[in-house]
Amino acid sequence: MRFGVIGDIHGFWDERDTAFFNASNYDMLLFVGDFARVANSLPVARQLAGLTKPGWAIPGNHDAVGLWQLLAEVKNRPLAARLGARGMAKRVRRLDETLGGVRLGGYNLARLDTDLGLLVARPHAMGPNRFYYRHYLKSAFGIADFEASAARLCALVDDAPKNLVVLAHNGPAGLGDTPGTPFGCDFDPDHGDFGDPDLRMAIDHAHSTGRRVRAVLAGHMHHRSKHTGAWRDTWAQDATTLYLNAARVPRIEDNGEKRHHIALTVEDDTVRAETVFVDNDGHEINRCALGRAEPTVG
Repeated sequence: MRFGVIGDIHGFWDERDTAFFNASNYDMLLFVGDFARVANSLPVARQLAGLTKPGWAIPGNHDAVGLWQLLAEVKNRPLAARLGARGMAKRVRRLDETLGGVRLGGYNLARLDTDLGLLVARPHAMGPNRFYYRHYLKSAFGIADFEASAARLCALVDDAPKNLVVLAHNGPAGLGDTPGTPFGCDFDPDHGDFGDPDLRMAIDHAHSTGRRVRAVLAGHMHHRSKHTGAWRDTWAQDATTLYLNAARVPRIEDNGEKRHHIALTVEDDTVRAETVFVDNDGHEINRCALGRAEPTVG
Protein backbone atom coordinates (compact mmCIF):
# COMPACT_ATOMS: atom_id res chain seq x y z
CA MET A 1 0.00 0.00 0.00
CA ARG A 2 1.03 3.58 -0.65
CA PHE A 3 0.41 6.09 2.14
CA GLY A 4 0.68 9.85 2.20
CA VAL A 5 1.77 10.82 5.74
CA ILE A 6 1.06 14.37 6.85
CA GLY A 7 2.70 15.74 9.97
CA ASP A 8 1.59 18.41 12.42
CA ILE A 9 -0.42 20.81 10.24
CA HIS A 10 -0.80 23.63 12.78
CA GLY A 11 -3.03 25.58 10.41
CA PHE A 12 -0.85 25.10 7.32
CA TRP A 13 -3.27 23.53 4.84
CA ASP A 14 -5.25 25.00 1.95
CA GLU A 15 -7.22 24.04 -1.14
CA ARG A 16 -4.02 23.37 -3.10
CA ASP A 17 -3.09 20.63 -0.63
CA THR A 18 -6.54 19.12 -0.94
CA ALA A 19 -6.32 19.15 -4.74
CA PHE A 20 -2.84 17.59 -4.71
CA PHE A 21 -3.72 14.68 -2.44
CA ASN A 22 -7.02 14.03 -4.24
CA ALA A 23 -5.08 13.65 -7.51
CA SER A 24 -2.24 11.62 -5.95
CA ASN A 25 -1.64 7.88 -6.29
CA TYR A 26 -1.80 7.25 -2.54
CA ASP A 27 -4.13 4.52 -1.34
CA MET A 28 -4.64 6.23 2.01
CA LEU A 29 -3.72 9.41 3.87
CA LEU A 30 -2.51 9.30 7.48
CA PHE A 31 -2.47 12.40 9.71
CA VAL A 32 -0.42 12.41 12.92
CA GLY A 33 -2.49 15.20 14.55
CA ASP A 34 -2.16 18.80 15.72
CA PHE A 35 -4.38 20.40 13.08
CA ALA A 36 -4.84 23.56 15.16
CA ARG A 37 -2.45 26.47 15.19
CA VAL A 38 -3.05 26.59 18.94
CA ALA A 39 -6.44 25.26 20.04
CA ASN A 40 -9.03 25.44 17.24
CA SER A 41 -8.83 22.46 14.86
CA LEU A 42 -12.09 23.07 13.00
CA PRO A 43 -10.84 25.42 10.23
CA VAL A 44 -8.36 22.80 9.06
CA ALA A 45 -10.87 19.98 9.58
CA ARG A 46 -13.34 21.74 7.25
CA GLN A 47 -10.70 21.80 4.53
CA LEU A 48 -9.73 18.16 5.09
CA ALA A 49 -13.38 17.23 4.61
CA GLY A 50 -12.82 17.97 0.90
CA LEU A 51 -10.44 15.02 0.56
CA THR A 52 -11.67 12.12 -1.55
CA LYS A 53 -8.93 9.69 -0.52
CA PRO A 54 -9.63 7.49 2.51
CA GLY A 55 -7.79 8.68 5.57
CA TRP A 56 -7.16 8.20 9.27
CA ALA A 57 -6.12 10.83 11.79
CA ILE A 58 -5.13 10.77 15.44
CA PRO A 59 -5.83 13.92 17.47
CA GLY A 60 -2.78 15.67 18.88
CA ASN A 61 -2.40 17.60 22.09
CA HIS A 62 -3.67 20.78 20.37
CA ASP A 63 -6.81 19.14 18.94
CA ALA A 64 -10.34 19.33 20.40
CA VAL A 65 -9.06 21.14 23.48
CA GLY A 66 -9.84 24.56 24.90
CA LEU A 67 -7.10 27.15 25.14
CA TRP A 68 -7.26 27.36 28.93
CA GLN A 69 -7.37 23.58 29.14
CA LEU A 70 -4.23 23.34 27.01
CA LEU A 71 -2.45 25.88 29.19
CA ALA A 72 -3.53 24.02 32.33
CA GLU A 73 -2.06 20.79 30.96
CA VAL A 74 1.20 22.50 29.99
CA LYS A 75 1.53 24.24 33.36
CA ASN A 76 0.36 21.17 35.31
CA ARG A 77 -2.66 22.78 36.96
CA PRO A 78 -4.79 19.71 37.84
CA LEU A 79 -7.97 21.51 38.89
CA ALA A 80 -8.05 23.74 35.81
CA ALA A 81 -7.28 20.73 33.62
CA ARG A 82 -10.17 18.81 35.17
CA LEU A 83 -12.56 21.71 34.55
CA GLY A 84 -11.35 22.09 30.97
CA ALA A 85 -11.93 18.41 30.26
CA ARG A 86 -15.67 18.74 30.86
CA GLY A 87 -16.38 19.84 27.29
CA MET A 88 -13.69 17.78 25.59
CA ALA A 89 -15.85 14.81 24.58
CA LYS A 90 -18.19 17.16 22.73
CA ARG A 91 -15.26 18.87 21.01
CA VAL A 92 -13.82 15.52 19.92
CA ARG A 93 -17.18 14.47 18.44
CA ARG A 94 -17.48 17.75 16.58
CA LEU A 95 -13.97 17.40 15.18
CA ASP A 96 -14.75 13.85 14.05
CA GLU A 97 -17.94 14.98 12.33
CA THR A 98 -16.24 17.96 10.66
CA LEU A 99 -13.43 15.84 9.18
CA GLY A 100 -15.86 14.13 6.82
CA GLY A 101 -14.26 11.07 5.24
CA VAL A 102 -11.10 11.28 7.33
CA ARG A 103 -11.69 9.00 10.31
CA LEU A 104 -10.58 10.26 13.70
CA GLY A 105 -9.10 7.51 15.83
CA GLY A 106 -7.64 6.64 19.19
CA TYR A 107 -7.15 3.14 20.60
CA ASN A 108 -8.38 1.70 17.30
CA LEU A 109 -7.40 -1.25 15.14
CA ALA A 110 -8.39 -1.16 11.46
CA ARG A 111 -7.69 -3.89 8.92
CA LEU A 112 -6.31 -2.34 5.76
CA ASP A 113 -5.71 -5.61 3.94
CA THR A 114 -5.87 -9.31 4.69
CA ASP A 115 -2.50 -9.25 6.39
CA LEU A 116 -2.02 -5.56 7.24
CA GLY A 117 -3.54 -3.61 10.11
CA LEU A 118 -3.46 0.01 11.24
CA LEU A 119 -3.11 0.56 14.98
CA VAL A 120 -4.16 4.06 16.08
CA ALA A 121 -2.47 4.73 19.42
CA ARG A 122 -3.29 6.95 22.42
CA PRO A 123 -4.90 10.23 21.31
CA HIS A 124 -3.81 13.70 22.54
CA ALA A 125 -0.33 12.45 23.51
CA MET A 126 1.94 15.19 24.82
CA GLY A 127 4.97 13.52 26.37
CA PRO A 128 6.06 10.97 28.98
CA ASN A 129 6.73 13.28 31.93
CA ARG A 130 3.09 12.93 33.05
CA PHE A 131 -0.16 11.46 31.75
CA TYR A 132 -1.69 14.42 29.94
CA TYR A 133 -5.48 14.80 29.43
CA ARG A 134 -6.00 12.18 32.11
CA HIS A 135 -9.56 13.26 32.94
CA TYR A 136 -10.80 13.01 29.37
CA LEU A 137 -8.99 9.72 28.68
CA LYS A 138 -10.40 8.20 31.86
CA SER A 139 -13.93 9.32 30.97
CA ALA A 140 -13.77 8.29 27.32
CA PHE A 141 -11.68 5.10 27.54
CA GLY A 142 -11.36 4.20 31.24
CA ILE A 143 -7.60 4.86 31.02
CA ALA A 144 -5.86 7.05 33.59
CA ASP A 145 -2.15 6.14 33.41
CA PHE A 146 0.57 4.82 31.12
CA GLU A 147 0.20 1.25 32.44
CA ALA A 148 -3.50 1.09 31.55
CA SER A 149 -2.80 2.67 28.19
CA ALA A 150 -0.11 0.11 27.43
CA ALA A 151 -2.50 -2.70 28.39
CA ARG A 152 -5.16 -1.37 26.00
CA LEU A 153 -2.67 -1.04 23.15
CA CYS A 154 -1.28 -4.53 23.78
CA ALA A 155 -4.81 -5.96 23.72
CA LEU A 156 -5.31 -4.35 20.31
CA VAL A 157 -2.04 -5.88 19.14
CA ASP A 158 -3.31 -9.30 20.20
CA ASP A 159 -6.22 -8.89 17.76
CA ALA A 160 -4.03 -7.56 14.95
CA PRO A 161 -2.91 -9.31 11.78
CA LYS A 162 0.71 -10.29 11.19
CA ASN A 163 1.76 -6.88 9.84
CA LEU A 164 1.08 -3.51 11.43
CA VAL A 165 1.44 0.19 10.70
CA VAL A 166 1.15 2.32 13.85
CA LEU A 167 -0.28 5.86 13.79
CA ALA A 168 0.54 7.98 16.85
CA HIS A 169 0.87 11.64 17.74
CA ASN A 170 4.03 11.38 19.83
CA GLY A 171 6.56 8.67 19.04
CA PRO A 172 7.71 5.75 21.19
CA ALA A 173 10.42 5.77 23.82
CA GLY A 174 13.69 4.11 23.01
CA LEU A 175 14.90 6.07 19.98
CA GLY A 176 17.43 8.30 21.73
CA ASP A 177 17.71 10.76 24.60
CA THR A 178 19.45 13.71 22.95
CA PRO A 179 17.66 16.74 21.44
CA GLY A 180 18.53 15.71 17.88
CA THR A 181 17.01 12.23 18.03
CA PRO A 182 13.56 11.65 16.49
CA PHE A 183 11.66 12.12 19.76
CA GLY A 184 14.33 13.51 22.07
CA CYS A 185 13.36 16.54 24.15
CA ASP A 186 14.76 19.81 22.77
CA PHE A 187 13.21 22.20 25.31
CA ASP A 188 14.41 20.67 28.59
CA PRO A 189 17.54 18.50 28.68
CA ASP A 190 16.40 16.92 31.94
CA HIS A 191 13.63 15.11 30.05
CA GLY A 192 15.97 13.35 27.59
CA ASP A 193 14.01 10.70 25.68
CA PHE A 194 10.55 12.22 25.22
CA GLY A 195 8.96 9.21 23.52
CA ASP A 196 5.93 7.53 25.07
CA PRO A 197 6.49 4.41 27.22
CA ASP A 198 3.06 2.90 26.55
CA LEU A 199 3.65 2.99 22.80
CA ARG A 200 7.07 1.37 23.24
CA MET A 201 5.53 -1.42 25.33
CA ALA A 202 2.93 -2.06 22.63
CA ILE A 203 5.57 -2.22 19.89
CA ASP A 204 7.71 -4.59 21.95
CA HIS A 205 4.64 -6.73 22.61
CA ALA A 206 3.93 -6.90 18.90
CA HIS A 207 7.48 -8.08 18.22
CA SER A 208 7.34 -10.65 21.01
CA THR A 209 4.09 -12.13 19.67
CA GLY A 210 5.44 -12.64 16.16
CA ARG A 211 4.00 -9.58 14.46
CA ARG A 212 5.93 -7.20 12.26
CA VAL A 213 5.50 -3.52 13.01
CA ARG A 214 6.37 -2.26 9.57
CA ALA A 215 6.27 1.47 10.35
CA VAL A 216 5.51 3.79 13.26
CA LEU A 217 4.27 7.24 12.20
CA ALA A 218 4.24 10.16 14.62
CA GLY A 219 5.08 13.83 15.04
CA HIS A 220 4.68 16.23 17.97
CA MET A 221 8.42 16.93 18.33
CA HIS A 222 8.95 19.45 15.53
CA HIS A 223 11.79 18.90 13.09
CA ARG A 224 13.39 22.22 13.98
CA SER A 225 13.86 23.31 17.57
CA LYS A 226 12.08 26.52 18.48
CA HIS A 227 14.73 27.08 21.13
CA THR A 228 18.03 26.44 19.33
CA GLY A 229 17.07 26.31 15.65
CA ALA A 230 18.78 22.91 15.33
CA TRP A 231 17.29 20.19 13.13
CA ARG A 232 16.53 16.74 14.50
CA ASP A 233 16.82 13.33 12.87
CA THR A 234 13.44 12.53 11.36
CA TRP A 235 13.67 8.75 11.15
CA ALA A 236 15.20 5.70 12.75
CA GLN A 237 14.93 1.98 12.14
CA ASP A 238 15.68 -1.40 13.60
CA ALA A 239 15.57 -4.87 12.07
CA THR A 240 11.86 -4.78 11.24
CA THR A 241 10.48 -1.31 11.94
CA LEU A 242 10.86 2.12 10.34
CA TYR A 243 10.12 5.01 12.71
CA LEU A 244 9.12 8.33 11.13
CA ASN A 245 8.68 11.79 12.63
CA ALA A 246 6.54 13.74 10.15
CA ALA A 247 6.30 17.03 12.11
CA ARG A 248 7.91 19.59 9.84
CA VAL A 249 6.45 22.89 11.10
CA PRO A 250 5.50 24.92 9.19
CA ARG A 251 4.83 22.31 6.53
CA ILE A 252 4.18 25.07 3.96
CA GLU A 253 7.04 27.45 3.22
CA ASP A 254 8.16 29.98 0.60
CA ASN A 255 4.67 31.40 -0.08
CA GLY A 256 3.36 27.90 -0.70
CA GLU A 257 6.06 26.84 -3.13
CA LYS A 258 7.38 24.22 -0.71
CA ARG A 259 4.82 21.82 0.82
CA HIS A 260 5.94 18.87 2.92
CA HIS A 261 4.67 15.33 3.38
CA ILE A 262 6.11 11.81 3.57
CA ALA A 263 5.47 9.05 1.05
CA LEU A 264 5.38 5.61 2.69
CA THR A 265 5.25 2.37 0.71
CA VAL A 266 4.59 -0.94 2.48
CA GLU A 267 5.43 -3.96 0.37
CA ASP A 268 5.70 -7.66 1.15
CA ASP A 269 9.43 -7.52 1.76
CA THR A 270 10.30 -3.88 2.37
CA VAL A 271 9.06 -0.59 3.73
CA ARG A 272 10.25 2.59 2.04
CA ALA A 273 9.76 6.21 3.00
CA GLU A 274 10.62 9.47 1.25
CA THR A 275 10.33 13.11 2.18
CA VAL A 276 8.43 14.86 -0.59
CA PHE A 277 8.08 18.57 -1.34
CA VAL A 278 5.66 19.88 -3.96
CA ASP A 279 4.96 23.41 -5.17
CA ASN A 280 1.73 25.41 -5.37
CA ASP A 281 0.73 23.59 -8.56
CA GLY A 282 1.35 20.14 -7.09
CA HIS A 283 4.57 19.57 -9.00
CA GLU A 284 7.23 17.62 -7.16
CA ILE A 285 10.31 19.74 -6.46
CA ASN A 286 12.26 17.42 -4.16
CA ARG A 287 12.19 13.79 -2.99
CA CYS A 288 14.64 12.27 -0.51
CA ALA A 289 14.78 8.69 0.78
CA LEU A 290 14.44 8.37 4.56
CA GLY A 291 14.89 4.69 5.23
CA ARG A 292 14.35 1.14 4.12
CA ALA A 293 13.33 -1.52 6.63
CA GLU A 294 13.52 -5.16 5.63
CA PRO A 295 11.93 -7.96 7.66
CA THR A 296 14.18 -10.43 9.40
CA VAL A 297 14.32 -13.94 8.00
CA GLY A 298 12.47 -16.60 9.95
